[in-house]
Amino acid sequence: MPILTAAFLVILQADSGAAPSGTQGPSALLEMLSNIGAVAMAVLVLLLIASLYSWTVILGKSSTFRKATKESRRFIRAFRKASRLQEIAALATDCKASPLAQVFEDVYETYRRQTGGTGPPRNLAPIERSAQTAASEAVTSLERRMTWLATIAATSPFVGLFGTVVGIIDAFHGLGTAGAATLRAVAPGISEALITTAAGLFVAVPAVVAYNQFTARIRIFAAAIDDFCRELLNSLEEIPLRAPAPPPPRNPSPEPSREAAERGLYK
Repeated sequence: MPILTAAFLVILQADSGAAPSGTQGPSALLEMLSNIGAVAMAVLVLLLIASLYSWTVILGKSSTFRKATKESRRFIRAFRKASRLQEIAALATDCKASPLAQVFEDVYETYRRQTGGTGPPRNLAPIERSAQTAASEAVTSLERRMTWLATIAATSPFVGLFGTVVGIIDAFHGLGTAGAATLRAVAPGISEALITTAAGLFVAVPAVVAYNQFTARIRIFAAAIDDFCRELLNSLEEIPLRAPAPPPPRNPSPEPSREAAERGLYK
């Protein structure tokens, strides 16, 4: 930041007779915004759009993860208490936000195609592949729009820095045009530089914090999904074979049936 340091030194060595600004607070900020150039204004508009989109992603992801956590806890408790897969299938339709319920629905559909919904699976390999695919799709769904959040977090400071450089250029240009080191000559350019720098940081910091928090929560969801897949496959393997139907009771009557009597007549 040597350019910024030099600019501040110029301001500190400015003419002592320069008139100080009489406006303070929000009015001073509005005055600075009204005096910035077209390039700085374009940078601020771009950062404003990025900030609005990042906060949309942050609020949306927060709501999604909160609902997914709540429904996943409800689903896993019911899964461990249930004695039949049909009961869990009915509950899974009410827990659409839970990635565990999404995995169960895909695995249960593969299981139904094999067995019709009862009895042990004939071949566990297709069910395992279905569980892996469903787990990958669930994690991918949780990661949706996270790349935009990371991009905004990484690029916003550089966009603000571009405005900073343009503001410093304007400050030195005003200094050269005025021919004297006065506040009036350099203040507009320095204000542009500081405003765009602050705007870039204002956009980047929440996006960085949210991205790191969401990434950690996605890792927790991924681990929970893997554990649930193993638990579900173990439950399918432990399904017992259906007991054979009992033999029909013998006819207690000693009299032969008509068909038996006819066979006895013509044998």
